[in-house]
Amino acid sequence: MNVASFLEDLKFSKLKPVVSLLMDTDFSKEIRVVFDEGQTMDDHQAPFAIIVQVLKGSIDFGINEEVKQLKAGDLVSLKPHVVHNLKATEISVVRLSLSKSDDLKRVQNV
Repeated sequence: MNVASFLEDLKFSKLKPVVSLLMDTDFSKEIRVVFDEGQTMDDHQAPFAIIVQVLKGSIDFGINEEVKQLKAGDLVSLKPHVVHNLKATEISVVRLSLSKSDDLKRVQNV
C-alpha cells in the first residue's frame, strides 16, 4: 500500500508551477501541480489520455479557444494529443493522472 497527500508539504515557486510525482503505481503516475496565483502552463499536449482534478483553488482550463473555470472538486479528462493550457486564478493544487507510459519530465518542461 502506498500513501501520499496532495495537500501536505506544499512547495511553491515564483517562477513556474511546481510539479511533483506523488505516486507511481502499476497503472498510473499521480502528479501534484502547485500553482501560485497567476501562474500558467502554456499550450501543451499529452501522448496518452489524462485526468486533471482541482483539489484546491481554481484554474482556467483552456481547450480549442474555449476556457472553462474549474474549481476545487472539478475534474476533466482529455484524450491523447488534445492541446490545452492552464492558468491559476488563485493559489491552486491540481492532481494530474498520467498513463504509466507517460513521462514526468514532459510535464516538468511545460
